[in-house]
Amino acid sequence: MTRVKGGTVSKTRRRKVLKEAKGYFGSKHRLYKTAQEQVFHSGVYAYRDRKANKRNFRKLWITRINAACRENDISYSKFMNGLSKAGIEINRKVLSEMAINAPADFTKLVKLSKDALDGKVVKTEPKKVEAKASKEPKTTKPDYSTMTLTELKALAKEQSIKGYSTMKKDELLANLK
Repeated sequence: MTRVKGGTVSKTRRRKVLKEAKGYFGSKHRLYKTAQEQVFHSGVYAYRDRKANKRNFRKLWITRINAACRENDISYSKFMNGLSKAGIEINRKVLSEMAINAPADFTKLVKLSKDALDGKVVKTEPKKVEAKASKEPKTTKPDYSTMTLTELKALAKEQSIKGYSTMKKDELLANLK
């Protein structure tokens, strides 16, 4: 059998690894074997830290919100509890930006939160708009495909469809029709 030389393929593979290892310290960017080990490790670190990054940002946002809350004489946990009682849903990233860039608006939110904790503000649920009864009865069914999942689940609850809470949108559509 004839001998097959894979020199170009091997050289290309090694160049690729060394190119990825560019900028590493010492032999990690010069020698193929150590460069390859470091590139593998770097990939693991990058994957792990993409997950950790989300945690770090959430911690940062909470710290900033807490600092702004303390300036307004309320703790972070009471502030968040008051917001939920008031029916205000704002994520922590936006609250953090408000605390830094718009302290007056943040102070208004703190006031709303304090009022909700004192029981002054009643949690407002989204109002259901019912169509007024017209003289002619409607024969057309509502277009379920344009509705959101929560609206479909509410309709399924009204029609007492069993297991509606675990159904997906297409299953709900089939059961409602």
